[in-house]
Amino acid sequence: MSDATSQTTYFFNRHPISCDIIMAKLRARRGHLDAVRPEELFPHDQDHYGGTAATDELARGTQIENGSRVADFCAGLGGTVRYLAHRYGANVVGIELTPSRVVGAQELTKLVGLQDTARVIEGNVLEVPLPDTSVDAVISQEAFCHVPELRKALVEAARILREGGRLAFTDWVANEPLSAEDAQLMWDGMAIQPLRSITEYRRLVESSGLRVLSATDLTDEWGPILKERLAMYQRLREEARQAGTPMGHDAFHQSYIRFVELVQQRRLGGVRIVASK
Repeated sequence: MSDATSQTTYFFNRHPISCDIIMAKLRARRGHLDAVRPEELFPHDQDHYGGTAATDELARGTQIENGSRVADFCAGLGGTVRYLAHRYGANVVGIELTPSRVVGAQELTKLVGLQDTARVIEGNVLEVPLPDTSVDAVISQEAFCHVPELRKALVEAARILREGGRLAFTDWVANEPLSAEDAQLMWDGMAIQPLRSITEYRRLVESSGLRVLSATDLTDEWGPILKERLAMYQRLREEARQAGTPMGHDAFHQSYIRFVELVQQRRLGGVRIVASK
């Protein structure tokens, strides 16, 4: 197992949002887990910036509709996979590196009865276990920042897309180069790989054999979203402290505080890129 793989799985095994936490919140609100509807998960399982509205933007960019074949790179607990299957009628497969997240995703998907059209499988986006030209769309949300050899993952996206298919994703960018201290903090706390500017990202996508249709700077949009997410993580830590349960990965919490500061300063930010094959 490579250092990058080990660090990424270590981070996600300790992520503050887990299947168990989602299940506990559902039980607290409903009193039971019988006949849970997919939309009841959406307030809890959309672990990306901007929630379902951000996913709708990717769906528009990739022209996802009923029956579309979609791959979600770095699918996590499968919130996006389930949303696209339920909301758009797409047939979605998520590729996820961390075994515990795959198990959690499968459990949540079965809970809401979407296992026929929403699947999360264990795999590496550097070697995607899907055939050539087998999907209409590839999406990813704030995940490529964890991927080493990112061009290889983008080439894999191009390989599995049909002719005319589209890739759409959101990810971190560096509007200014990070200091060595901040880069180390992001690696230690969130397994963040070296970041690039929006211009550099466009070139990287184009070098993988795809044509960039749009590249939207999300830095200002992410500012208030990330402040709200930080407050949520801090509430979770306090709830854990009061319950006498583990408070999560301290390095993550420290790095996330700094990440939010850097986005407020516009030194870090985000981008949404849409490209076609």
